[in-house]
Amino acid sequence: MPDEVLTIRQMCDLFEVTPRTLRFYESRELIFPERRGQRRLYDRRDRARLTLILRGKRFGFSLEQIRQLLECYEPGGTNRTQIAATLKVGRDRLADMERQHAELAEAIAELKAQIAEAEHRLAGMPADLRTG
Repeated sequence: MPDEVLTIRQMCDLFEVTPRTLRFYESRELIFPERRGQRRLYDRRDRARLTLILRGKRFGFSLEQIRQLLECYEPGGTNRTQIAATLKVGRDRLADMERQHAELAEAIAELKAQIAEAEHRLAGMPADLRTG
């Protein structure tokens, strides 16, 4: 399917997104399908861009960050600028995710301790007092 163009329905099926999602990304100037009357046709470039958009969203990048990274692309070039920018954004996001992970792990441990404490206290009460 390298040079094949896809309809909006085919794109939705291939990427498991809704037509609304594709139109939204188009309105944000992240993808640029060819227009033939009312039909939108997506080429290899659009598929590549959508792959990167969805990956960026999964990693928690903002649409603005994704747009900026896509704008760095140089067809036929080394894409050094795009790669360097992606590394910086990726490293920053990874640091945020690791911080959130640590905070979540701490909150989970605290909640488990609170649950264990409550279960222990409840188990030590007479049965008629356990149900409140």
